[in-house]
Amino acid sequence: MRSKWNKYRSLKIRIMLQTLGISLLVGIVGYLFIFVFVDGVLQAPFADSMVHFFEKFGFDNESAIHLYRAIFWDNKTMIISTGFIFLFLCSFYLGMSRFTTYLRQIESGIDMILTDSSDLIELEPELQPMENRLNEIKANLKEQRRQTQESEQRKNDLVVYLAHDLKTPLTSVIAYLSLLSEAPDMPLEQRAKYTHISLEKAKRLGDLINEFFEITRYNLQNITLEKKTFYLYVLLEQVLDSFEPVFQERGLICRTEIEDSILIHGDPDKLARVFENLLRNGVSYCYPNSAIEVSASGEDKEAVIRIRNQGKEIPKHKLENLFEKFYRLDEARSTETGGAGLGLAIARDIVELHQGTITANSNKDFTEFIVRLPMEQKEEP
Repeated sequence: MRSKWNKYRSLKIRIMLQTLGISLLVGIVGYLFIFVFVDGVLQAPFADSMVHFFEKFGFDNESAIHLYRAIFWDNKTMIISTGFIFLFLCSFYLGMSRFTTYLRQIESGIDMILTDSSDLIELEPELQPMENRLNEIKANLKEQRRQTQESEQRKNDLVVYLAHDLKTPLTSVIAYLSLLSEAPDMPLEQRAKYTHISLEKAKRLGDLINEFFEITRYNLQNITLEKKTFYLYVLLEQVLDSFEPVFQERGLICRTEIEDSILIHGDPDKLARVFENLLRNGVSYCYPNSAIEVSASGEDKEAVIRIRNQGKEIPKHKLENLFEKFYRLDEARSTETGGAGLGLAIARDIVELHQGTITANSNKDFTEFIVRLPMEQKEEP
């Protein structure tokens, strides 16, 4: 808090000195005005000239002197006060020109932000904190625009890939169904083979169509949570049970170490989607016949969930973008790992809505996702 107050110390000192300078200037000029012009050497010449001026309008000498006293001498205090006020306003107006310079510079800096200028914003030295803040905002907006453009480009590329990929299974389904239709006397073994191939291609076609819907849903969705308190191990066991056929198909061993006392206050359906996405990612990129490890433990006031798979190491530059929407590890799409690149982005959004965090680590031995969620405290009996 103290640093915030001292952030504009040089500006406050400059304002104080400028105010003091204006006051001193008004005092000095006022002193000269009173003791030189009003009560000083110029008093008699000024009085004589005013009397002579009145005499030109038909006043005699005595009447002119009386009029001079009535206008100037009797109202001396008011005239001096008015002069001081006028002098102060003029000096203050001139002094404020420095602050209008500040405002113009800040306005220019804002214009540079709005026009996406590549130049750095430079302000007066006493406005250094404002300069730093404006440049920080400028850099953040530039980074956000870059990320948005990259995300949009990835989405566009993905849509193009999906549209191209749709043709292959669709063509195969039509071809094999045509063969089945044109050859009613086809041997049962061959018919079963073509039927199986057609079914697999149709499933793949359905997956690709679902990816289109997933992209649209992500752009339109507004994730809302329906929170309640539940035991984490129950949720994880339900998710792992649903993946058992997938593990068996890939020859994977699932090892678990889950504390049964962890309470979470959150949306179980949304969090189930998080763990499903993480497990699906782990299955897609792990070695066949390897192990997937799932653990959950309480650390301080957090529940820490780790999902680890054995697979190729993810390079650091890719690891940093892993939770960006439409980002895919394999740039060349394959039918086995094909996806819209939204699973991890959605997982991050859901975890952050629960005031948690999600991170990833990778080395030559394993890749690990770590989810941290606030842990609900048990009520004392």
